[in-house]
Amino acid sequence: QVQLVESGGGLVQAGGSLRLSCAASGRTFSNYAMGWFRQAPGKEREFVAAISWSGGSRVYADSMKGRYIISRDNAKNTVYLQMNSLKPEDTAVYYCASSKFLRATQSIADFGSWGQGTQVTVSS
Repeated sequence: QVQLVESGGGLVQAGGSLRLSCAASGRTFSNYAMGWFRQAPGKEREFVAAISWSGGSRVYADSMKGRYIISRDNAKNTVYLQMNSLKPEDTAVYYCASSKFLRATQSIADFGSWGQGTQVTVSS
């Protein structure tokens, strides 16, 4: 079982940036893809971005392309989400997740372990 701890959330004005981090422990980090999801009040959890085990492949939700960048540092057992040009509709709790697979995928069913989430609030 892997443990995931997110950090870096907070309050930011529209157009600003935040960088989320997710520290993993409990299993070999580099053996699995990692992902970020988010959940706004009253909405279902949705895919944000995922990165393959090596970092060589990344996938993004359409609304995040060009604004968000996912990366990982396998030496530090950490995955990051750089969020730029933030909009009020980006407000949500952001969750880090560990995949069951090596490759980056978008399906929530492909992810077996989750962090506790970190709140991101974008003011207009």
